[in-house]
Amino acid sequence: MPDPKKLVVSYAPFWHNGSRIPDRSLQIVLAALPAALFGVYRFGIPALGVLALAVSSAVLWELAFTRVAKRPVSVGDGTAAVIGLLFGMMLPASLPWWAVLTGTFIAIVVARQIYGGVGANPFNPAAVAVAILMLAWKQRMDVDTALVNYAFDFPVAFPLAAVKAFGTGAVEELSLTDLFLGRQVGGIGTICGAALLAGGIYLVLKGVIRWEIPVSFLAGMAVTAAIFHAVDPSRFASPAFHLLTGFTLIGAFFLATEDSSSPVNFIPMLIYGAVVGSIAVLIRNIGVFAEGLVFAVLVGNLIQPLLDKIRPKALGKVE
Repeated sequence: MPDPKKLVVSYAPFWHNGSRIPDRSLQIVLAALPAALFGVYRFGIPALGVLALAVSSAVLWELAFTRVAKRPVSVGDGTAAVIGLLFGMMLPASLPWWAVLTGTFIAIVVARQIYGGVGANPFNPAAVAVAILMLAWKQRMDVDTALVNYAFDFPVAFPLAAVKAFGTGAVEELSLTDLFLGRQVGGIGTICGAALLAGGIYLVLKGVIRWEIPVSFLAGMAVTAAIFHAVDPSRFASPAFHLLTGFTLIGAFFLATEDSSSPVNFIPMLIYGAVVGSIAVLIRNIGVFAEGLVFAVLVGNLIQPLLDKIRPKALGKVE
């Protein structure tokens, strides 16, 4: 008879499509790479340094922790590299090296490994790291301050911060096409909406992520932004503006959809995405931070176990 102590039933965090973890990690990296490379093209060598340090230090932190904790070495599954890449894509190009190292330590050790590693983390590690850095070093994470010495052929101002400070009139010269094609400032890998959208659609088509979360996320954000915009168009930006700026698209396709911190059932996924998108707009419009999407994702992660209890009714009847 099997040992009953080994028959453990636990809450399942994954929607499984038959692929292996290294394969999924590779697909996510391939999907995120165009947006990351565009950021390197726009911000230059400093951006490349931040991304390289984020990825390499994330892998090294995981290797070091597994050695110290005497766990099986897991860097080969590629998940640490994915976390490092997504974390680096949300950073300003001129962030100091010590802040990058601190962030990857938080993401890998604090937000993931202490919970048990792959599939056990309740919160998205990259979102946790960015949120803590925003709270700890607000000026360092402020895009306008970080990129003050850059010279662009378009207005150098973080669009969401400009709207929050001066209203929609401050960004009238920025067209939606410009925003979609990356003619804006922001995190290294978050400025080109076209690249992020293409990467997200690629992940959906490959079966790496489900469509329900990104679609409901974007819909929730658009509806909430539309309500604010209808109330005061001069103060609150349009839905399209919110969809194409800040961390919106990286959040919809790469952060909110992480396996272990998002729902697996159909209705919960729709609710989860809509809630995260709506909270992101609330923080942007009436919160302290110009961009608060990572906090919205963490709130969604917090309520995810409750949402996944909403399940279809079982077939059959009780005698």
